[in-house]
Amino acid sequence: MIHSWGMRILFALAVMVGPAATSVFASTCAEVPDYSDELSALFEEARAAETYQEGRTLSGRMWEVWLRAPDEAAQAVLDRGLSRRDSYDYVNAYADFTRLIEYCPDYAEGWNQRAFISFLRDDLDQALVDLDKALALQPRHVAAQAGRGLTLLKLGRIDEARTQMLAAVANNPWLNERALLEKGAPLGPKGEDI
Repeated sequence: MIHSWGMRILFALAVMVGPAATSVFASTCAEVPDYSDELSALFEEARAAETYQEGRTLSGRMWEVWLRAPDEAAQAVLDRGLSRRDSYDYVNAYADFTRLIEYCPDYAEGWNQRAFISFLRDDLDQALVDLDKALALQPRHVAAQAGRGLTLLKLGRIDEARTQMLAAVANNPWLNERALLEKGAPLGPKGEDI
């Protein structure tokens, strides 16, 4: 049992930390910039790329665009969530991406990253909900398309997964997931899978 002095200390800490923790999101998120022209150019370059290295470099440049948050507060939460994800701290990463979504609901990458955490935690239904939201905001988000394809594959919804993965590879033929579409692979040509 916490003594009354302990309760006073906890209350004082909550009063001091609470406003600091929420002040980052005291205002609304900046408008999400329209990166469609930049991404369209990268998609064209990726389709024209002739080497694996060139294709992977372009894929990295796509990620640089998607990971560009609308403002500094959103960027800080995104970066913290990514760091926690990379450290396998999925509980706190999920919480960070939820905060990001609440602050910037129109930023597709917040939804995509939270979906990835759900996928890693095997909460596939929630992953699909978040991926659908990310794709509604940014229909040609290749990573969300591929993530949705992988989620559908894991759910055993092969035809949907194949269609989704084909859409992702149409935008970026250098995705690692394209191997899933080869003959004999789980999403290979219909009638030719094992």
